[in-house]
Amino acid sequence: MRGIWLSLATVLVASAAAAADLVWLTDLDKAQAQAKTENKLVFINFTGSDWCGWCIKLKKEVFDTQEFADYAKTNLVLVEVDFPRRKSQSAELKKANAALRDKFKVEGFPTLVVLNARGQKLWEQVGYMRGGPKAWIAKLDELKRK
Repeated sequence: MRGIWLSLATVLVASAAAAADLVWLTDLDKAQAQAKTENKLVFINFTGSDWCGWCIKLKKEVFDTQEFADYAKTNLVLVEVDFPRRKSQSAELKKANAALRDKFKVEGFPTLVVLNARGQKLWEQVGYMRGGPKAWIAKLDELKRK
């Protein structure tokens, strides 16, 4: 029994480390420049990180996994556009986030937007998508081929 708990703890620590390794930018212009240089997709996560239940579930079940982290590191430039209720943000970041919400006409959370390296919108997902990291990676691979 002790071995099972140790194995479970190891998996949880590995998942947390994977999430910690991912860099989520907050500046779309910088993300777009990086994506162009590295020929990657821009993956924008509009979230209410500390209050939106589906956002929290998506982070835990997809973004915090080693599988997604490994994929993201080689294929995506990640952008988080957060609208928290309890976490503090600078006035500048709040203003930038509101401008992005308006630009992409985001009406609910989570909303995920994928742009190609030239900044063209390839896909938008409003709400949670079932299937864990495998489903997200399959969709992102499909978009990469366009």
